[in-house]
Amino acid sequence: MDEALLAQLKNFSILCVEDEEGIRKRLVNTLKYYFAEIHEASSGNIGYKQYIKYKPDIIISDIQMSDGDGISFINKVRESDLDTKVIMLTAFTTEEFLMDLINLQINHYIIKPLNSDKLLEGLLKSLGDKITPILNLSDGLYLDAAKRELMYKEEIIPLRKRENEFLQLLHKDKKCCITTYDQIEAHIWEEKHMSATALKTFIKELRKKIPIDIIVNIPQEGYKLQ
Repeated sequence: MDEALLAQLKNFSILCVEDEEGIRKRLVNTLKYYFAEIHEASSGNIGYKQYIKYKPDIIISDIQMSDGDGISFINKVRESDLDTKVIMLTAFTTEEFLMDLINLQINHYIIKPLNSDKLLEGLLKSLGDKITPILNLSDGLYLDAAKRELMYKEEIIPLRKRENEFLQLLHKDKKCCITTYDQIEAHIWEEKHMSATALKTFIKELRKKIPIDIIVNIPQEGYKLQ
């Protein structure tokens, strides 16, 4: 996982509710990698007390528990709170069950057995509107597309709109291909004509801003990230 994304997750608190101790302990140990503040409970009833006490940003709860099930627990939470993100763990996929989850307004559910990939996917999907899209351009260099900023070590580098869009375009093609001159003209210059001189000047100025050399020119074709 990108360091910048991991740093964002550390800002959230999470409550883990699971009655099977072995599963709960493994889950909590995994969550410690992503979150600094973690609370746990062995039932829905205890989970609700923990929720009232700590008001976590995220709740991850099993649906079937011996002392207060997950449905009843989240129902109580949702009576006054529609903001806390909720992820449900379940072995059920019946239509009736799925309707219960829709009515609870949960953010994501994970079918057991649980693994780290499913967990991370669920966390990122549930927090989608609270996580800033950050792109890894190169080792230690990140692009915060929403803020139009490059982040390198402790340095923040503001970008112009066209520079931001150009780096996003290069990142999109990073793994598969070269970003061609035609693509740059269509996406970055839009309705305007892109002269060779204008493009060279643009690239030269952008390279001056970036603390490491990441933009590679492919003669007569276009550009790519190094």
